[in-house]
Amino acid sequence: MPRAVIVGGTGQIGLATARRLLDEAWDVTIVSRRATALPCGCRHAEIDARDAGGLRAVIGTDTDVLLSCVAFDATDAECLAQAGTAAGRIVVISSASVYRDSEGRTLDEASDCGFPVFPGPLTEESPIVAAGPETYSTRKAAMEGTLLSLAACPVTILRPCAIHGPESRHAREWWFVKRLLDGRTAIPLAYGGQSRFQTTSVAAIASAVLQAAGGHLPAIANVSDVDSPTVAEIGHAIMGILNRRAELIGLPDAPAYPPTFGATPWSVPSPMVVAGTTAPAATYKQSAEPAIRWLVEHVAGNDWRERLPQLAAYPHDHFDYETDDDALELAGGTSIAV
Repeated sequence: MPRAVIVGGTGQIGLATARRLLDEAWDVTIVSRRATALPCGCRHAEIDARDAGGLRAVIGTDTDVLLSCVAFDATDAECLAQAGTAAGRIVVISSASVYRDSEGRTLDEASDCGFPVFPGPLTEESPIVAAGPETYSTRKAAMEGTLLSLAACPVTILRPCAIHGPESRHAREWWFVKRLLDGRTAIPLAYGGQSRFQTTSVAAIASAVLQAAGGHLPAIANVSDVDSPTVAEIGHAIMGILNRRAELIGLPDAPAYPPTFGATPWSVPSPMVVAGTTAPAATYKQSAEPAIRWLVEHVAGNDWRERLPQLAAYPHDHFDYETDDDALELAGGTSIAV
């Protein structure tokens, strides 16, 4: 029976991957700082992700895949390299945010410097930011480079984009779900609702981990859904899942980023589309339902800010319906058909 150790495995990526590996008859141990409810059949080790000695003891000499869902910077990479010397392969979750455009612009500084403009779909050969301690993206780049240089076993770095799935603390879908549950009959969307900000399901990530385990991926692999839906297509998909309807109104392009009106968590002035070597699991529409059902069951009726702290940390109010109503009065808005 193959064995996997998942570091930081109690979040949406770790849990989805653990369930997939269990379905494929893997022995799975989840490592986290505190015990929590885990999928049936999982083992648990209460160890800090930066405790190299503790991790090494759990990994032993029979771990086929060491997966880290929380590796963030060079220090984390050093710890994984030290702990995983006897592992068959180390897989880490990085981010497509490491990509930069020809002007050096990235997602991190988009509010200050403008959103990056990419000439086409991003591949693993597209330029990335320089490694460093300055931003989320530069730290992820440092993590990648350090692990590739220090690891004694094969390494696979996965770069997803806008992740969706159950158990998320950053469930972008709540932007639409709450409006629909609140009975909003018209929803304004910035940039005509045509923004494309690449989506990646946790099912696609779990599938990529299995591909990596089999040695079927390169050292760096983008992970995405089969398609890259527009914001309007995301909205229509969610309405179909909930069997609730609202009119989506595409607004004229905003003069600056981020837009004042109709700003969804996917609203960008130019496309960020990701292509890669992984075999995607499904389209967004095919894979989004588990996240939507989870939101209805576990977030609706509760304080959503406590359940979704990363979404709540955005610098604007996601549910300012007075601003929505003002947006719907703007000239130039058009209804977006299915």
